[in-house]
Amino acid sequence: MLIATLLSAQCTDKKVNEVTRNLFAKYRKVQDYANVDIKKLESDIKSTGFYKKKAKYLKQCCKMIIDTFNSKVPNNMNDLLQLPGVARKTANIVLSNAYDIVQGIAVDTHVKRLTQRLNLTQNKNPEKIERDLMKIIPREEWPSINSLLIDHGRKTCTAKKPKCLICVLKDLCPSFCKIG
Repeated sequence: MLIATLLSAQCTDKKVNEVTRNLFAKYRKVQDYANVDIKKLESDIKSTGFYKKKAKYLKQCCKMIIDTFNSKVPNNMNDLLQLPGVARKTANIVLSNAYDIVQGIAVDTHVKRLTQRLNLTQNKNPEKIERDLMKIIPREEWPSINSLLIDHGRKTCTAKKPKCLICVLKDLCPSFCKIG
């Protein structure tokens, strides 16, 4: 989960799934990522974009997991945030999906766009957006809100051509037909 989430930055889920299918067959343990030649890892993940930075983070992250966390991905926010390349979005996704621990709301580009269009936040910083959402969304809804917003952002409230006329939120949306 951690590897896939790190690779997902500025990349589609479809591409990450393609890359990880081969990557996970090739690299089975945290030590495999920590010890692989950086150029080889870059080549293996190149199609995800920003591959040099991602490869660097993957190697550093895995080395730290070995050295600091006894070769186990941490299961708490504070430890995850120590890992290179890991911010709250990644930590929230790993905690929720790998450990069934909910400590916040992952804010990606879809969540950011929709929360601003729906006037749920005035902030642009993902951590501030997360705090705003955590204040207004009941805690028991935190695990599902990210997926709901992402799905809505991909299918209806798209970045360039939102489908306002078919939107289920059009009666509540302050941006209705101002953007579409």
